[in-house]
Amino acid sequence: MLKSPGKLNLQQQEQRTGWLLLAPALLLLLLVYVYPILRSFWLSFYSQNLGTELKPLFAGLDNYQRMAIDGRFWESLANTSFFTLVSVTLELGLGLGMALVLNQAFRGRGVVRTVALLPWALPTALIATTWTWIFNDQFGVWNDLLQRLGLIQTGVNWLGDPGWAIWTVIAADVWKTTPFIAILLLAGLQSISADFYEAHALDGASPIQSFFQITLPLLLPQIVIAALFRFAQAFGIFDLVQVMTGGGPGGATETVSIYIYATIMRYLDFGYGAALVVVTFAGLGLAVLLGAWSLSQLRRGAS
Repeated sequence: MLKSPGKLNLQQQEQRTGWLLLAPALLLLLLVYVYPILRSFWLSFYSQNLGTELKPLFAGLDNYQRMAIDGRFWESLANTSFFTLVSVTLELGLGLGMALVLNQAFRGRGVVRTVALLPWALPTALIATTWTWIFNDQFGVWNDLLQRLGLIQTGVNWLGDPGWAIWTVIAADVWKTTPFIAILLLAGLQSISADFYEAHALDGASPIQSFFQITLPLLLPQIVIAALFRFAQAFGIFDLVQVMTGGGPGGATETVSIYIYATIMRYLDFGYGAALVVVTFAGLGLAVLLGAWSLSQLRRGAS
């Protein structure tokens, strides 16, 4: 059915008005996000280190070739990947359990939901400082608790031990961001109709069967969305690690973000730092796109 010219002109005017209203926000996004990315991509082909040269000199692919044999970069990438995989997996499991509890009807549920969200609302630097004190080897609460239980005899230097330091950072991150996962999944749980569970119970299904046959399949898109959010945030982790360990001991907790920060701010190597930013951004963007594609496939299959 053809639309009348009057209706067509009205739609065009509404579209133009919408684009005009969106123009300031789009311009701001271009300035804040797109320009730094393009600037970093351009600078990655140049050599500029304020310690030796003030003007950028064209270097071609030298920065990327240097990255391929940079052992410190690959070690920081391995640390970041391990931190992301473990922390996001734990947060998804614990967040799902917390969401299931908060979805139940009980007295004081609103207060419990508010308190459960507090770790996520607190500043990361404050959380990191608190956990640094908790894991202190001389007067930390964690050592005191383990000694009272008879599990250790003397205080352990959790933040100074290369084998334990990454786990302390993971513990702090899981404590802080699990409520965020729980809130996202709780919204998904509340969108599932109770009629499904009632009909399933009439068929003789147990609560465990209802969870795996109703809750989990219907909640899977929200789980993927939460995983994508947390993956992007965890892979770019900086402030928590910087405050707790500074990337130490001996680079055991150095993430890609901390290495980029050290390259640019400490060593003033802007060209190589830009190349690190470009490669990290490209890898992260590819992973998020694959996750978004998987989510679209899930939604298409559900429909």
